[in-house]
Amino acid sequence: MTDPLEEDIRDLGDVPSIEVISRAAVMLLSASAERLGLADPDPDNSPRRDLDEARRLITGLAGLVTATSEYLGPHAAPLKDGLQSVQRAFREASAVPDEPGQGPGEKFTGPVY
Repeated sequence: MTDPLEEDIRDLGDVPSIEVISRAAVMLLSASAERLGLADPDPDNSPRRDLDEARRLITGLAGLVTATSEYLGPHAAPLKDGLQSVQRAFREASAVPDEPGQGPGEKFTGPVY
């Protein structure tokens, strides 16, 4: 008899590449939102807010989504929308916003306003 927990664990080699990419993108998107404080009622005073960390996560997300968008199929549009949302939220949260095209991930996506 097999262990029920083992049935839920899949060998990474059995997971389609699009699922691996999508899961990584969702993780980066979620972590970016957390670091922007968006999960808290008052993002401006969130203890989770760390714009330096958010910048890194958003840039990683932008690189991943941009590099793989041709393979993402129906997942591309929602991931791009999510990316733009955190890019805008970053700009709004910054005391001194970056110049257009210099914000997190904008070297991959182009300027986000």
